[in-house]
Amino acid sequence: MQLSKEDIGQIAHLARLELTDEETDKLTGHMNRIMEYFAELQALDTEDVEPTSHVIPIENVLREDMARPSFSTEDIVANAPEERDGCFVVPRIVET
Repeated sequence: MQLSKEDIGQIAHLARLELTDEETDKLTGHMNRIMEYFAELQALDTEDVEPTSHVIPIENVLREDMARPSFSTEDIVANAPEERDGCFVVPRIVET
């Protein structure tokens, strides 16, 4: 499948991008090469290939969650311009 300049223009419009004619020409070539790579991949026999989400095995390495000493609430809010019940008081920014 070959993409035309009009296709690239429509994609850019949907993505809210303004492209110059030069950028459109360049992207048309790049996108068509990508589509050629997809065509090559579709030609591969993947019947006996198990689906994967990653090419290499990935394992989460988690550390033990341990409580540690920290600053007291009083120390944290000590320099606050305004504080109430151990919390910072900030101006409301949501319009009503």
